Amino acid sequence: MTLLADDPTAAAVLSAVPCYPVPPRGRSPALDALRAARTGHGLAIGNDGVMLILRRAWLALDVPLTPPISAYLPYGSAGEPRADLRCGLIPREHLVSILEHFYAALPNEAAGFVLWNEATKAFSLHFPAIDEATPSRLVYRTPVLAPDWHVVCDIHSHGSGRAFFSATDDADDADATKIAIVVGRLDHADGLEMALRLCANGLFLAVPRSPFSGDDDAA
Repeated sequence: MTLLADDPTAAAVLSAVPCYPVPPRGRSPALDALRAARTGHGLAIGNDGVMLILRRAWLALDVPLTPPISAYLPYGSAGEPRADLRCGLIPREHLVSILEHFYAALPNEAAGFVLWNEATKAFSLHFPAIDEATPSRLVYRTPVLAPDWHVVCDIHSHGSGRAFFSATDDADDADATKIAIVVGRLDHADGLEMALRLCANGLFLAVPRSPFSGDDDAA
C-alpha cells in the first residue's frame, strides 16, 4: 500500500504507471530515471500539459497527451516531444525482402515482421504462420519471441487494394508497442503505397519518416 492507494492491487497498478509533477526548478530524479529506463512508462505533468513517457529496449518516446493546462500549476515544463529508435534504422534490404514476399503472394495478402535482438543489435525478418489469406482478408500469428528479441515492425499487405488501417487493425494494435505498416496497390502501374503509424500504449501516432535506412521520407 502507498499514500496513493489503500488497495494492494490498485497500488501495484499506480506503481507500474507512475505520474510525476515536473518541478519548477532543478531536476526530477524520478523522471530522469523513467526517461533513462530500459523499459516502462509513466506520465509527466507540467504547466504545458501531460506527457506520456514510454521506454522500450528499441524505442524512446515522449509524446504530449493534452494541451497546456489552463489552471495555474506551480510546475515546470514537461519537455519536448521525442520518438527515437534506440535500435537504429532498419536496414533497407529487409524492406526489399518483405516486398518481394508480398509480390510473390499476390493476389493474396501477406505479412512479415521485423525483429531486433537487444543483445546482438541485429535485425531479422520473420514471416508468420498464416491461418487464412485471400485478396481481401489475412489472419496471421504474432511470433513467439526468444529472449532478447523484440518486434519493431508489423507489416502486412493489402494486395491490389489501398493501404489503410482497418478497424480490425485498430483492435489488434490497441495493446501493442510497434511500428505498423500496411502496403497496398502492389500491382498498380504508378507503384505501391504505404501507410505507417507508431502504436504505443493505445495511441496511434503518425510516423514522420521511414524507419528504414535509405528512405528520406515516410511513403
